[in-house]
Amino acid sequence: MIRVNTRPRHQNSARADKERRFPQHLQWLRGRPCLIEGRAGHTCSGKMTASHSDADGSKGMGLKSHDFTAVPLCFAAHDEKDRIGLRTWEARYGVNHAEAGRAYGSKSPHKGRWADVLGAPR
Repeated sequence: MIRVNTRPRHQNSARADKERRFPQHLQWLRGRPCLIEGRAGHTCSGKMTASHSDADGSKGMGLKSHDFTAVPLCFAAHDEKDRIGLRTWEARYGVNHAEAGRAYGSKSPHKGRWADVLGAPR
């Protein structure tokens, strides 16, 4: 007989995740063009999404990476990244997700909010 764990999964406190969320920045990202538009023959399709990755090491167990490390991708590019894996996807399109995320974060009109979280100057 196969044993199945039916206990509910432990959830991290909302407080731990709250300081990683910046909805205004994500909305701003969704208004930017797809990061890989025109690279390696990519034609964007679907609506724009904010793509997170653990490329910068900021992800914790049960936590998504900080919103200010996300990049804008169309739905097809985001789906492909999740399907084939980040490293393969980066090699295919010649991009570095972490560097691109930092670049978008530094240009965001909302960067003052997370400067307090990181202790960085505005």
